[in-house]
Amino acid sequence: MMALFGTGAILMRGAGCVVNDLWDKDFDKKVERTKSRPLANGDLTPKEAVGLLAVLLSSSLGILLQMNWTTVGLGASSLVLVFSYPFFKRITNWPQAVLGLTFNYGALMGFTAVTGHFCPIILPLYFAGWCWTMVYDTIYAHQDKSDDALIGVKSTALLFGENTKKYLTAFSTGMFANLLALGVITDQTWPYYLGISAIGGHLGHQIYTLDIGNGEDCWNKFRSNFWIGAVLFVSIVGSNMIKEQKEKDPVKESDEECV
Repeated sequence: MMALFGTGAILMRGAGCVVNDLWDKDFDKKVERTKSRPLANGDLTPKEAVGLLAVLLSSSLGILLQMNWTTVGLGASSLVLVFSYPFFKRITNWPQAVLGLTFNYGALMGFTAVTGHFCPIILPLYFAGWCWTMVYDTIYAHQDKSDDALIGVKSTALLFGENTKKYLTAFSTGMFANLLALGVITDQTWPYYLGISAIGGHLGHQIYTLDIGNGEDCWNKFRSNFWIGAVLFVSIVGSNMIKEQKEKDPVKESDEECV
């Protein structure tokens, strides 16, 4: 199951990037950081990009159809967000909010793939992911804010401006609160709480040292979010391993008493 989801995530991330670049190719030509992208510089034609997109989506569909129908339905509905996200950069200052809804769909699909049904218990993880996306993609958007302002691309980086750190702090708090709620609801053990504490510390340091006027620093801060995902994954796995062991131990003790 993890291998299927990992492969599917890579394929859909690629599909999302192709869709985004198809929408934004004319914008990308005018932005220093993105003007060398294949569609923007002419190395790849729109027709070729559509062909690549078809391959990626077909491969993703092959993986999705191995899941239950609830998960298939969720996966199909996510395409609305995947294809419409770039449009929101043209009409709202909150495209990062739409990206957060899109990127974190995997949390919902992973739950339904395992359980066969949807349950609100997974929503804190989804909302935590949404808050996290608001943090790292706002930081990412600060790299291009000058060019974006000139060409008409909207973002939370432009909206928040000098108040960015205050908003990032609020979203980080929201992420931590949702992860904490998830831990309580699902009866997690100490590795989970150790992990989310480390994540909280990392986010705090990241925001405190962030220089929104320095593109290189924004890029480095954005990339450092990889470790947040890694720590969260390891902490969830470790916590659930301990939970499973605790659930088995009482059975063993009961068996020994009966001998």
